[in-house]
Amino acid sequence: MALQLWETLKEAITAYTGLSPATFFTVLALLWAVYYVATGLFGSSDDHIHQRSTAFEEQMEPLPPPVQLGEITEEELKQYDGSDSKKPLLMAIKGQIYDVSQSRMFYGPGGPYALFAGKDASRALAKMSFEEKDLTGDISDLGPFELDALQDWEYKFMSKYVKVGSIKKTMVPVTEGDASGEASGAAETDTKQTEDGPSQTPVTESEEKCSPADTKEE
Repeated sequence: MALQLWETLKEAITAYTGLSPATFFTVLALLWAVYYVATGLFGSSDDHIHQRSTAFEEQMEPLPPPVQLGEITEEELKQYDGSDSKKPLLMAIKGQIYDVSQSRMFYGPGGPYALFAGKDASRALAKMSFEEKDLTGDISDLGPFELDALQDWEYKFMSKYVKVGSIKKTMVPVTEGDASGEASGAAETDTKQTEDGPSQTPVTESEEKCSPADTKEE
């Protein structure tokens, strides 16, 4: 019975494929081998990608809510440049500090704008400069086009990030020498005016010799 089935199968293979049974089964084995290899390659690649994405999701923890800092100095702002992952990532524009932690891929370590983090980068943003000398909040000598560009950046930050504080303005100290010099100068001026007394109109020699008693009608 089995022999009859085998003979019938061989005849059917030859009739429908035009191949001998040996050639047909050889091609079938090759196709199976190719399918097995391809499945192994693509299957392992998908598993690897899935494992990487799972690990990345595990590392990405939810961001804590922004913490209001109030007024801080520029030196204190440098502590929030992203070097400490436990601290928020901060950046300032025109003296106003914003929490940019949600854009750590841009402003964090290794990002394209990492050098702006922890600083007031107003001048650099206005000039689209990445030079160290422009990483400052001094915008006193900028032109109208640069100020417009800075205004656009400020609007973007105001709409996207939370403001958490401002940079404390440093007052220029007045030395004792300057204060005493100003006081002594004012005192000398007042003393001179007192000694001189009120100004009087000088009397000419002819006016002194002429008096009402000496004047006679002719």
